[in-house]
Amino acid sequence: MKKSKLFLFAIVFAAFSFVNQPLFAQDNFKVNVDNSTLNWKGFKPTGSHTGAITLTSGNIVLTNNMLTGGSFVADMSTIKDDDGSAKLENHLKSEDFFEIAVFPTSKFEITKSEIKAGKIHVTGNMAIKGVTKQITFPATLAVGKENVTLTSEIFQINRADFNVKYKSKTFFNDLKDKFVNDDFDFQVIIVAEK
Repeated sequence: MKKSKLFLFAIVFAAFSFVNQPLFAQDNFKVNVDNSTLNWKGFKPTGSHTGAITLTSGNIVLTNNMLTGGSFVADMSTIKDDDGSAKLENHLKSEDFFEIAVFPTSKFEITKSEIKAGKIHVTGNMAIKGVTKQITFPATLAVGKENVTLTSEIFQINRADFNVKYKSKTFFNDLKDKFVNDDFDFQVIIVAEK
């Protein structure tokens, strides 16, 4: 009798465990660095500059078609000014800004995403110049059978958070109108494929 009860309990337990076992369909997509880009726009009182940065690698992870992970790495030596100013590009690569000789790459690692008002809000850890901060940005996600595209809205990053000091009011209080805004616009366009 004891054996039959024990056997019955084992069957019920096994069935219960099976029924409650979550079934996750997870897909890993590799970033196509040729079709992906990071766009930026910096501001100062007399105007603005726009440009782009190229990725070196990355991936996007979907679980049941929901963004759950991934990361991408930017090659800071590829920072470009849309007007083609070599002087500005070299200055951005110098220790005044991103100091690429010491910090050749920057990285964003996705930790979670959630839907708010019909949009995906992506949260992750951004690492620039050896400093890591958590940021969140709104985006759209287009999912196909063999590819996925993550396109953020334009959002702002505060460069002072990452120790980028050049003409920053956060670090210098005597700049008058000779400052460069701490906040710069940023947009992520990531195309990834199986």
